[in-house]
Amino acid sequence: MLRRLNYLALATIIVWVGVALAPRPAFGAQKEGKVPTAEEIAETVILVFGGGVGRQRLSTIQRNGVERGRLSRTNGDGRTEDITYERRFVRGETADKDKIRLDQKMPSMEYSLVFNGGRVFGIVNGTTFTPRQEAVDKFLLPSRHGIDALLRYKENGSTLNFVSKEKHKNIDTWVIELVDKEKVRTRYYISAQRARVLWLEYEGNTPTGETAKFKRTFHDYTYAQGTLVPYRTVLYADGKQEEQSNILTVSFGLKMDDSLFQNTDAAAN
Repeated sequence: MLRRLNYLALATIIVWVGVALAPRPAFGAQKEGKVPTAEEIAETVILVFGGGVGRQRLSTIQRNGVERGRLSRTNGDGRTEDITYERRFVRGETADKDKIRLDQKMPSMEYSLVFNGGRVFGIVNGTTFTPRQEAVDKFLLPSRHGIDALLRYKENGSTLNFVSKEKHKNIDTWVIELVDKEKVRTRYYISAQRARVLWLEYEGNTPTGETAKFKRTFHDYTYAQGTLVPYRTVLYADGKQEEQSNILTVSFGLKMDDSLFQNTDAAAN
């Protein structure tokens, strides 16, 4: 009798795992050809990135954390710059209340950029400085034009618009556009089958002041502490690769010393 119960329990587990892992359409609203709304698509993406739990897990697990990785960037003169980075963050109720610190190590120098209280300042050798606007824009790119902006669209007061359903390399793709409170637009291309962000597009200025079309692609998705994270991203400007980022390690839920995000010179004054 006990052996039979064990077999039944094992069979139940196998069936449950099979159902959980079986591929299925990401958007239930596709029934009878119905097109899902932009909000329905975004909420499904949030559900998947939250490991099936959604916004609650994302806001709890990814409240703070440390990301370490390598960045390869092509400068305006064509030379490649290799950077080792460490990004620490504490999320606020909205993106403008976040605290972010990015420590960067290059062959010739080391410095940090910090976002706190809606402002950005730099630190080099323990002394604060005002970074160039180009450096500030690159630092804030993940917040303005990133997956996080989509996952937190409600909290940030952004609006979503459905654009179209397209097929790219035999992959059915939903296209939605996010418009934030500053009217900054980002277009997301999302797998209709898996609800993962494949890439995003936006327009912006190059260091020379010219307008360019940027595209950031996302690869090597892996679950980290129950949340979905792309471990490799590639940025293109007008079709030319400009930057590649590779995450080496990422940890969430770590205690952060608030002094990491403070401008000591401003506090002293």
